[in-house]
Amino acid sequence: MKKGLLKEALIKYVSGLILVGLLVFVPAWTLKWSHGWLFMALLFIPMFFAGILMYYKDPALLESRLKAKETQKEQKDVINYSGIMFMAAFILAGLNYRFGWTVLTKGAVIAACIVFLLAYLMFAEVLRENSFLSRTIEVKEEQTVVDTGLYGIIRHPMYTATIFLFLSMPLILDSLPSFIVMLLYIPIIVKRIRNEEEVLEKELKGYKEYKEKVRYRLFPHIW
Repeated sequence: MKKGLLKEALIKYVSGLILVGLLVFVPAWTLKWSHGWLFMALLFIPMFFAGILMYYKDPALLESRLKAKETQKEQKDVINYSGIMFMAAFILAGLNYRFGWTVLTKGAVIAACIVFLLAYLMFAEVLRENSFLSRTIEVKEEQTVVDTGLYGIIRHPMYTATIFLFLSMPLILDSLPSFIVMLLYIPIIVKRIRNEEEVLEKELKGYKEYKEKVRYRLFPHIW
């Protein structure tokens, strides 16, 4: 086991925990916000155990997931747009609680929590099926096309999972304004997918045939 990998993972985990906590609770101007704590628990507790599992079972995958430096300009733009979107959504959620702009029903929040956890499970299944997954668009030397499981239904199940994850986040935070902001993730991820498929088609053997076999990118019979 690489001790440096564990250290890097813990630093990024704690940094993310602190950053998201600040973005959520500072605009709310209170720590007595149950929806804020609910969101933090749902996001970071499963993330911690998933990280531990990857460290012991598939450290190469964990190392790949920690890598976040894009080399392509188009993908750098996607990362930047996503960062701005997340910051705006979290800040708006805190402000929404502070000033009471909108309040969702308890049922809507519970439903969002269920969707979030199911999407987390879907994300975990994608990681189990595809050990080549990286946070950056790249083709590894030994990489092959994965076309079984969820990949036999849609070409980008990880992005489908993230759509459900990210759109449920603002609802867990009881914030309709944040949900509207998070809808921007859909055109952002579409832009990323189009560029990613261009790269994979050029550099990954068999990907062109895979596209012909699995027609839909994110949702069966839709796109």
